[in-house]
Amino acid sequence: WLWGAEMGANKHGVCVGNEGVWTREPLGEDEALLGMDLVRLGLERGSSAREALEVIVALLERYGQGGSCKEEPVPFVYHNTFLLADRAEAWVLETAGRYWAAQRIREGSRNISNQLSIGREITAEHTGLRQRACSQGWWNGDGEFSFAEVFSLTHQPARMEAAKARYRAGKELLRQHAGHITAETFMAILRDKASGICVDSEGFRTAGSMVSVLPRDPTLPCVHFFTATPDPSRSVFKPFVFVAGLKPAPQVRSPTFRDDPAKKVPRFQSTVDRRHELYRRHQAALELMEKDQERGQKLLQTLQDLEKQGLEGMNALLAGTVAPRPEELADLFFDCVEAEMKFYT
Repeated sequence: WLWGAEMGANKHGVCVGNEGVWTREPLGEDEALLGMDLVRLGLERGSSAREALEVIVALLERYGQGGSCKEEPVPFVYHNTFLLADRAEAWVLETAGRYWAAQRIREGSRNISNQLSIGREITAEHTGLRQRACSQGWWNGDGEFSFAEVFSLTHQPARMEAAKARYRAGKELLRQHAGHITAETFMAILRDKASGICVDSEGFRTAGSMVSVLPRDPTLPCVHFFTATPDPSRSVFKPFVFVAGLKPAPQVRSPTFRDDPAKKVPRFQSTVDRRHELYRRHQAALELMEKDQERGQKLLQTLQDLEKQGLEGMNALLAGTVAPRPEELADLFFDCVEAEMKFYT
């Protein structure tokens, strides 16, 4: 039902992802822009990571953020943090209501996870940010200003406490691979259950996952890997490249509904099944894996082999050992989805 999603990419090689946060700024239940709206708008209008960031903060300052982020009658509201990257730059953008701070990442790795993480390393900020902090009595104006220290809640909700452990674990997993991080490294981190990064229990399952490779060399294509199904530990990352004449993949398009409960006010008074065809088949396969361990293991191995083939092909393309063929790249994601669906039947 969302216009956009929690992560995405555009043809310019810009990638944006968001996370929910809770801050000292009050949450607005009135409808405004969701974090997912801002991801989509940044990608729609930004031809670089910096441009996407500028789009997001301009819209945030003008319209604010708010509205329910969950398809349920009881509103679930939060503010947002964002990761933005392109071939040349990477940024972290963190918000509290209409206020924000941004940090340009110049080297190494960076992660976010449901909490404010920009301290004193602020590259750009809302013009009234520090004045707001002083007027609320959160900062006395002395010493260095830390966005995370000033705007974080004194007593965090339980979900924020869990986020701290995830954030530390993500940082450590990235540190362990410093200097030789690959697409496979990111896939492994997204599948890490011990850290809580990959969740498949307690009524909640990690949703779709995405890994992007953005070469500095503009002659090489940006390659994006999408699962399009939940729980990356039991999903296939499938490659996608922006080229002319892209073949649509209806198997991963959520259905539309004439009387959509998301479009009626009050919203979400009834429920609909939004799963696309690949999602449905994947869920059935997960049930099989849980019931029949031996068959489930064989299926998982088959899926891993499919993913490996895609990775090998894309690594050859990115290494320059294989010339890109636009007509093949146009069908690439569609063909991978079709192959995965055949395994489920």
